[in-house]
Amino acid sequence: MGLAGGVPPRRAPWGGGWGTGEPSGPRGPRRPGHRPGVEKASGPPGPGGRAQGQRSSRCRAPRPCALSPAGRPRRGWGGLPAAQGGPQPRGRSGALRGGHGGRRGRAGGAAGGAGAAGARGGGAPAVPGLQAALPAAAAAAPLRAVLGLRLLHPGAGRRAGAPLRSPGGPRGRRRVGRVRRLRAGPAVPGQLPEALGGGARPAVTQPVGTCPGHAGAALSLQECSPYAAHLYDAEDPSTPLRTVPGLCEDYCLDMWQTCRGLFRHLSPDRELWALEGNRAKFCRYLSLDDADYCFPRLLVNKNLNSNLGRVVADAKGCLQLCLEEVANGLRNPVAMVHARDGTHRFFVAEQVGLVWAYLPDRSRLDKPFLNVSRAVLTSPWEGDERGFLGLAFHPGFRHNGKLYVYYSVGSGFDEWIRISEFRVSADDMNTVDHGSERIILEIEEPASNHNGGQLLFGDDGYLYIFTGDGGMAGDPFGKFGNAQNKSALLGKVLRIDVDHNERGPLYRIPRDNPFVGDPAARPEVYALGVRNMWRCSFDRGDPATGAGRGRLFCGDVGQNKFEEVDLVERGRNYGWRAREGYECYDRKLCANASLDDVLPIFAYPHKLGKSVTGGYVYRGCEYPNLNGLYIFGDFMSGRLMSLRENLETGQWQYSEICMGRGQTCAFPGLINNYYPHIISFAEDEAGELYFMSTGVPSATAARGVVYKVIDPSRRAPPGKCRIQPAQVKVRSHLIRFVPKEKFIRRAESTPRPPARAPTQAPRRRRPTAAAPAPTPRPARPTPRPARPTRRPGGRRGGGRRRGRPGTADPAPHEGAVRLVRPAGLSPGRGRVEVFAGGRWGTVCDDAWDTKAAAVVCRQLGFAHAARATKRAEFGEGRALPILLDDVRCAGSERNLLECTHAGVGTHNCGHQEDAGVVCSHQDPDL
Repeated sequence: MGLAGGVPPRRAPWGGGWGTGEPSGPRGPRRPGHRPGVEKASGPPGPGGRAQGQRSSRCRAPRPCALSPAGRPRRGWGGLPAAQGGPQPRGRSGALRGGHGGRRGRAGGAAGGAGAAGARGGGAPAVPGLQAALPAAAAAAPLRAVLGLRLLHPGAGRRAGAPLRSPGGPRGRRRVGRVRRLRAGPAVPGQLPEALGGGARPAVTQPVGTCPGHAGAALSLQECSPYAAHLYDAEDPSTPLRTVPGLCEDYCLDMWQTCRGLFRHLSPDRELWALEGNRAKFCRYLSLDDADYCFPRLLVNKNLNSNLGRVVADAKGCLQLCLEEVANGLRNPVAMVHARDGTHRFFVAEQVGLVWAYLPDRSRLDKPFLNVSRAVLTSPWEGDERGFLGLAFHPGFRHNGKLYVYYSVGSGFDEWIRISEFRVSADDMNTVDHGSERIILEIEEPASNHNGGQLLFGDDGYLYIFTGDGGMAGDPFGKFGNAQNKSALLGKVLRIDVDHNERGPLYRIPRDNPFVGDPAARPEVYALGVRNMWRCSFDRGDPATGAGRGRLFCGDVGQNKFEEVDLVERGRNYGWRAREGYECYDRKLCANASLDDVLPIFAYPHKLGKSVTGGYVYRGCEYPNLNGLYIFGDFMSGRLMSLRENLETGQWQYSEICMGRGQTCAFPGLINNYYPHIISFAEDEAGELYFMSTGVPSATAARGVVYKVIDPSRRAPPGKCRIQPAQVKVRSHLIRFVPKEKFIRRAESTPRPPARAPTQAPRRRRPTAAAPAPTPRPARPTPRPARPTRRPGGRRGGGRRRGRPGTADPAPHEGAVRLVRPAGLSPGRGRVEVFAGGRWGTVCDDAWDTKAAAVVCRQLGFAHAARATKRAEFGEGRALPILLDDVRCAGSERNLLECTHAGVGTHNCGHQEDAGVVCSHQDPDL
């Protein structure tokens, strides 16, 4: 359609609906990033009435993995990643981290599988239900059975002095507050029988027959326990390294009587050996400050067991996860897929029409896998929904080399979407034969938005195509709109058969399509009533039971009020345009009894977000706590969200996802921040979860990043997630992956007086010389902010320049800005505060983007704006008013007051939406 006045329409990318001609809510046109009145989801309390993740004052969020020899965080410790059979981390002595109640295992790793993390190195099976089974088993097992178990699984229960080795791999590392190399020592499990015979070490002081079984199996396997971090007191960096778990006093006293000499062969700690003759000192040495976590009492504590297996949540119920950067420098990465061919490559598509191939080590081939950029219709406008939108590999790609793409094309004023088939090159498995394109289907687009764009192959082998309703507002095409018109292909889920199409028709209609034989319907239609489904996925099913396999989840972008998530089923009507979310949109059509539409499984209002991005049900191996969790996001607000099904009621429970608090993500290679425009989600061939987002939603801005989702609360048993990628023959050069994103340290909250706000304001920095502060005119004196009080440690707060002693501080000029940043951040990062109307205040992140950030950075003396941050990433200015909202800048203004904005002091947001910036003296795109 034509452009009014030559100004490009601005839409929420991929179906945001706030573009030209679309009606909006009561406050006028929809704006990017507009999130009024954000509310935090709350979660159930944990043990003792405390919220999960806040068990006691000592509780901290668990930490993820340590460094690999290559300097990257890994899923396991040792020479190989856990996915390739490498050993897993342990607590202070190499123990795995517990995953309950939010306690942090400084030793790295998360809790092992259901009850045990399994044996180290060799991929030995985990011990199900270890915490419940050990006390009973320990009372009866003779020591020789214990030793036999240790010989069968030589990695299980390995003590802290022993080198962690995978077959043929170099010595590993472990994490105890910081990364340290393991000290070399004798491999106790393999030498123990010889030592008991009096060879390598002093003999045990008691006969083997008198030492009860609970002196062996329980202790030797606790390094594999989900509670290992607590048993080894790995949360507290000030405590010494433990080589055996903490023992409950009564248990220790009983054990000392009969088999205290066994500890010489379980631990290299000579200080412990020296205490062998003193019962009281010996047991005091092995005790824990927190008696709730001693062995074996911990294993039967119902309150602690009840939280095992949950994703750690903060006090407000927000699930805490971390991220790992996987790829960067991408131009609106709209899709990431794998070929299901055993190579574990992944392919990332850019909106401009380029697809890049990445190897399992995350290096990228410098030659594009596919390049249709000359044919693709798109533009550099922020929010343009046209372009290369979807990619799917045929289930038999390994044999037939077929793949399918979905992209926009145009000629003159005519636009349409195209689904094409390609084949991989016969000479290079990492390049498509561009001459092999065959156009399978083309559909005319009456407008430039709502283009759909998802392609998926189901377990049935058929190709599913997800189209938008054709664009504009309210689906105005025809009597009931495209989405309700069965004879139109727009606003639908289509299903076709593309097998055996070398001769004859390019595709066939599956016999069980719901409208086959209906003369008023197109036979390709599988489901209808769709507005603009942006990102759909099939559930792989529970890894153990297969439950849920084949369910089709879709995020459908709403119009004015609601975004929704649907479970798509054969022949069902999803309501648009009669219904938006749970409510009627076209009331007359909504009242039609023949509509028979299906309500979404979840819908959320626009105060949470304005353009849903559908995600995946996590079914990967590495993070068992996430199993069955549907994770999705919102392009406009940058929220990460999740749904979990209540199997008894069939209802879906919502939880927001946030980046781990405190030091949860403070590990080399892990990050706790991401670009806010969430474009798409993805799975790799192993089922691990990723998402793609960008700092600038333009098809020509190389600001897109691919992130891997990391759950620090629990890891899979070592060896369980081993993958063996098939060999890939590479003919072009490789570009090694270099991560750019960093962990952002935020100021920790400290107790404050009851009369003050509960969250401590970040320490403020003084403005740069680029923002001088002239003295106000005497006729209209401007009130100045009160002088900040001295903070603990002698540092001053406040963000204004202090004058000479004995003189008054000059007031800032109208439109001056300053950055307030938490301690530890470099200059150029912080929350934006503006001086307007005679007072300092904050800026709401509704519509906040890099152009507005550029105005701020230039005022502060920086040449470039590296990033516009949202959601109070650098703290909330609770003590200040919110002065500016809906700021839209061209980038050349002298200050924010010259940009388009709501009236000073007029806003509909809270301080959790305070805007921030990251400024730089160097161009971030270089």
